[in-house]
Amino acid sequence: MDSPHGAAVTAGNLGLKGPRGWAFRDVSFSAGPGSLIAVEGPSGSGRTCLLLTLTGRMRPSEGHAETGGLRLPRRAAAVRRIAALGPVPGVSELDPAFTVAEHLRERALLQRRYDGSPRALLRPRRERAATAGARIDAALDAAGLDPATLPKAERTRVRDLERLEALRLSVALALIGRPALIAVDDADLKLSDAERAEAWELLRSLAAGGTTVLAVCSGPAPEDAVTVRTGAARTAEATNSTTGTTATAPADSTDTATDTDTDDEGTADALAATGRS
Repeated sequence: MDSPHGAAVTAGNLGLKGPRGWAFRDVSFSAGPGSLIAVEGPSGSGRTCLLLTLTGRMRPSEGHAETGGLRLPRRAAAVRRIAALGPVPGVSELDPAFTVAEHLRERALLQRRYDGSPRALLRPRRERAATAGARIDAALDAAGLDPATLPKAERTRVRDLERLEALRLSVALALIGRPALIAVDDADLKLSDAERAEAWELLRSLAAGGTTVLAVCSGPAPEDAVTVRTGAARTAEATNSTTGTTATAPADSTDTATDTDTDDEGTADALAATGRS
């Protein structure tokens, strides 16, 4: 699949406050285009809120950030057009009753409707179907998912997928839009050591192909990732493998009220307070 030009991501003293306190605060880092960025920290430390903020889905309370050179929150709508969400609980989830084929067709139809020019919509139906099919095939290939290997091929329902297969499907759906950045929550959730290694290899391959990857994880991030730590970890320093620069991300301040909450609660609270951008 054609590799997009990845989006650089920067943050300076970035913070987001909800009704229960600060979801995250004092986050500062810089990552070049095509980087693999890992947001690492314990559950409830604001990881998901940070991911949604950097992709233009939540409005920060203080500090500044840029994604793809677009200032947040002022250019949040433009950021949403270049940053796609993979799996994010409560925000972007697979429907367990849908089959793999149904998910792919639905996403391709939505992409054709909102991403194509009016002239493109007037092309012959067969031509439009061929274009959509090519996008789907390229996205599946990049995500490393071969529907033929699934229990019922494309007719396999999401509820019957293994965790890693579901992750690959979510990534493929996000890639259909050819984003400059893809964000993945809980990248290593409920995965064995071998599966975790496969998941990181997938995300690393996307970054190597030019797409900036922003991934939330609970376990240790790969050494070649730009690592941003939230919560209990006090300071993080990581080397950007793309630019060779070092990024520092201070941890949340001691008045953070969400350290004992779950990420879902923190995300819901912050969304309620700030609204979707």
